Amino acid sequence: MNGVDGVDFITFDKRRGIHGLRKIKARLRDKRFSLLLHMHASMRANLVSCIIPADTRIGFDRQRARDYQWMFTNQRIPWRPEQHVMEGLFGFVELLGLQNPALRWDIPIPDSDRRFASDTVGEAKLVLAISPCTSQRFRNYRNWPAKHFATIAQYAHQAYGAEIILTGARTRIEQEYGATITAEAGVPVKNLIGKTTLKQLLALLDRADFLICPDSGPAHMATTVGTPVIGLYATSNPGRTGPYNSQDLVVNRYPEAVNREFGKPVDLLRWGQRVRDPDAMELIRAEDVTAKIDMLLRSDRLSAVQRY
Repeated sequence: MNGVDGVDFITFDKRRGIHGLRKIKARLRDKRFSLLLHMHASMRANLVSCIIPADTRIGFDRQRARDYQWMFTNQRIPWRPEQHVMEGLFGFVELLGLQNPALRWDIPIPDSDRRFASDTVGEAKLVLAISPCTSQRFRNYRNWPAKHFATIAQYAHQAYGAEIILTGARTRIEQEYGATITAEAGVPVKNLIGKTTLKQLLALLDRADFLICPDSGPAHMATTVGTPVIGLYATSNPGRTGPYNSQDLVVNRYPEAVNREFGKPVDLLRWGQRVRDPDAMELIRAEDVTAKIDMLLRSDRLSAVQRY
């Protein structure tokens, strides 16, 4: 978010615990705010909110206020069931009397990072970015096998002449994914995993014509710059966390995964219930993804030059 005009960012280093809280308190010693939007329901965020002097403190409704967030606020947004996370955040906007917010993010991207993206892509007419991995957490089974991404890269290049770019962080598993996809795709692949900053990644997603990824941050970054996202979902509910403007492009095997693990349909479980089956993402077939590629590239969502 660096470079956003009119916003003073005070960051909290959660690794420093009480020392991080004291640093924020010192920064805010001479300040008082009319309004605090408490938009993250967690005990850590509750503790941070306690040291922010504010008259009105708006949080989530009692049903969604995890970790006793409701005890740290004096106003709450209305309860609405089964919402996308973004729509839940709209509740704060609506409580302030603002309706129909325009979905514009305008995240600043420096010219140097835009040049990096332009130089990387070159003269390619159609660019597919693949961000194959999610963040690494305990019992996090949101990654689709690397060999399937290699199949998709090969299809997009051979069927549509797409330039393939891999993105990701420097973690061991992401480096392994990049090596496997590059080796098995059988077509040219630019492997930028571990080689970009966040701003460069955003610039690349802005330059790309579409992105394929599982439930991860890049899906939402691409949404902010208007890039269509083919999301791969089986262990999390895309209705809650899927790419907001690309719900029709999501490959959704979540209902099948839920039924296999819990023996119940989605509507009988808690909204957003996670599936912890390590094999759930195997429910997504390569042909499911190629069908979404065909649907996108034969639609009018891309420019005429890019449409097939």
